[in-house]
Amino acid sequence: MAFDILLNSSLTILGVGLIIKMIQWLSYKTGIRAENESMLQRLAAALKGVLSTVFSLRFFNLPQTFVLDILFLRRTFKQDLLRWIMHMLIFWGFILLFFMHALESIVSDNLFSYYYSTINPFMFLRDLFGAMVLVGLLIAVFRRFFMKIQRMTSNAQDIYAILIVGIIIVSGFGLEGTKIISYNEFLNMEDEFAALDYEEDIFALESYWVKNYGLASPNNISNVSEEVLALGEEIHNDTCIDCHTKPTAAFGGYAVSRAFKPFAGILEFIGAVNIFYWIHILACFIGLAILPFTKMFHIVTTPLSLFTSAVMKRENASPLNIATRQAIELDACVHCTTCSSNCSVAPAFDILGNENIMPSERMMALRRFSTKQKISSQDFLAIQEGICLCSSCERCTVVCPAGINLKELWYDVREHFIRNGSIVTPLVLTPYSYNRAYSRDEFESPLQDSPAREAKSFIGRKYNKGKFVERDKPLPLIPDKDQPDKKDMGLTQDTFAYCFSCENCTNICPVVMNYEKPEEALDMLPHQIMRSLGLGLTDLVLGANMLWDCVTCYQCQENCPQNVKVTDIFFELKNQISKECFKNHENES
Repeated sequence: MAFDILLNSSLTILGVGLIIKMIQWLSYKTGIRAENESMLQRLAAALKGVLSTVFSLRFFNLPQTFVLDILFLRRTFKQDLLRWIMHMLIFWGFILLFFMHALESIVSDNLFSYYYSTINPFMFLRDLFGAMVLVGLLIAVFRRFFMKIQRMTSNAQDIYAILIVGIIIVSGFGLEGTKIISYNEFLNMEDEFAALDYEEDIFALESYWVKNYGLASPNNISNVSEEVLALGEEIHNDTCIDCHTKPTAAFGGYAVSRAFKPFAGILEFIGAVNIFYWIHILACFIGLAILPFTKMFHIVTTPLSLFTSAVMKRENASPLNIATRQAIELDACVHCTTCSSNCSVAPAFDILGNENIMPSERMMALRRFSTKQKISSQDFLAIQEGICLCSSCERCTVVCPAGINLKELWYDVREHFIRNGSIVTPLVLTPYSYNRAYSRDEFESPLQDSPAREAKSFIGRKYNKGKFVERDKPLPLIPDKDQPDKKDMGLTQDTFAYCFSCENCTNICPVVMNYEKPEEALDMLPHQIMRSLGLGLTDLVLGANMLWDCVTCYQCQENCPQNVKVTDIFFELKNQISKECFKNHENES
């Protein structure tokens, strides 16, 4: 009765949560798309988009996405083998356990006419699937808290996901182990399945189970005769063997039972079987009920994101559907931090200390912002800085295992901030402003509207473009190798010394190729900037248009024969000077 009440309550809460989520997806917006449209209009657009996909060639992209990206996690495999193994163990272990065990009355009973949870191969498979999940969770804990992976952070949702799945699996093994040694469980099974009339028959079966099935009996049966054991075996073969395999097949639960057996009397007294049962059931039902509001909801939203990514293209998709997809993508983010590990501007976090510079943390903040959760003005400014500093290099998008179009999301949110007059930190817009200018046809924003103009004038008040500036103390942008404090210039310090001015960076640069007379438009070319740095003329390059017009396409860096981090050096120059400018601006204010 209590089980049915809990199940129905959990399913009711789950249904309400799913409805709330769908309403959010159809009403919340993350950027410039669907600013004034109603929820019904977006629902109609979504249905139309689904129908148009079903009756088009794009539909045939879905089976491939389902098999390769959802079932076998192809995107994760390409990025990190250990993480792929971890996810495969958790995903397949939990899914198989769910269908075979949790839904046994619906799936296993109908597929296998001889199914019993306590016979092989089902008892062994149940423990195998549980062990797969447990090993995957141990790898997850090891990766998050002991490997010290670059840019990886853990929040409350990450810890909850590990804990809830861990409690379900561990309590399941605990329940199985205590059942193996429980004398009361044995008596209940004997009464239900054997219903023996004579005490000597019950004692014989009990003796056989103590010897062969791990039962912990309160009776003294250490010196039982072979005749009694033979009688117990005969009764077992007549009444139990068809529905109960030796517990050693359940290797996980059996190992727990061996550990618990010295304390069998105490465990029986406190009702350990019931305790583990209710922990297991409550963890399952609580996790199910609040699924739409936790990280675990990615088992629904990540496949949705991958499917929409496979069939939707920005140029021919409805703006309403793009807005809906972006709302889904915020829930599809699993906070794996792969995007942050590959982000081209993540080094700016080391200088500015704003975690929203990293895409994975920015997604969490945008989720709170888009769902109208309470957010402080300081956090709002941090989101602005993080989202405007993005260089639109698309590295985060191509590595996202959930198929989230992050570059498109950053574009739309930034444009929304700009059009609504919310941007109050113009200097950090510089990396984005030129990308916005190049994409002005898409956003219908004229070139003179570029936020970079204000940023460049701000820089110009401090540094005279193209001229060496006398300073009381030089900026430590390219430190000497003997300089003790190198913590802010890791990439520059390690790679700049290998530059031999081959001019390959200039020859490959798309910004240079955009002008007939690039030296006049850009003041200095990439190789000239590198030469000036080599000569120690750091201030000479700070006002050069080339430094600030760089679109961070990484062509120079990827084609450098010496593997010099050219683009990253440009970033470090801009980060250092931006930090000083703001510091001086605050002092002047």
